[in-house]
Amino acid sequence: MHYEPVLHIVLHQPEIPHNTGSVGRTCVAIGAKLWLVRPLGFRVDDYYLRRAGLDYWERLEWEVVDDWGQLTERLAGRRFYYFTKTAKHRYSDIAYQREDVLVFGCETKGLPRELLDANPETALKIPIRSAVRSLNLSNSAAIVAYEAVRQFDLTLDG
Repeated sequence: MHYEPVLHIVLHQPEIPHNTGSVGRTCVAIGAKLWLVRPLGFRVDDYYLRRAGLDYWERLEWEVVDDWGQLTERLAGRRFYYFTKTAKHRYSDIAYQREDVLVFGCETKGLPRELLDANPETALKIPIRSAVRSLNLSNSAAIVAYEAVRQFDLTLDG
């Protein structure tokens, strides 16, 4: 199944197949494309990856790229947003556009510091209390993706 994605969701070097499967399910729900940047902490035929994505994985538009350079080449001309708890700007302060690229880091390290340092104005955070180290990767992706869809006033078919 091929469709023009409303958004591009990137997982940079994801480690946990359950999270990636859940993000894939969110992508199917809103019509986004999932991008995975190697190295991955699992195989793409991993049982847990597909289990978390349930029977939706076959409907998912997704692609694996070998490195960051390949990703930026494939998505050239689009706006990139980088999600980290250390950003100055909130995710909800942005006017998202169709085909924006939402980039999330791996579960244990987040995004590389050099990537965030090179893009401080497009680094965004989801506010959390200091009692919590971080939000779950799939929850973070869903929060931001649904904010974008809300702004698009996109009617999702039932």
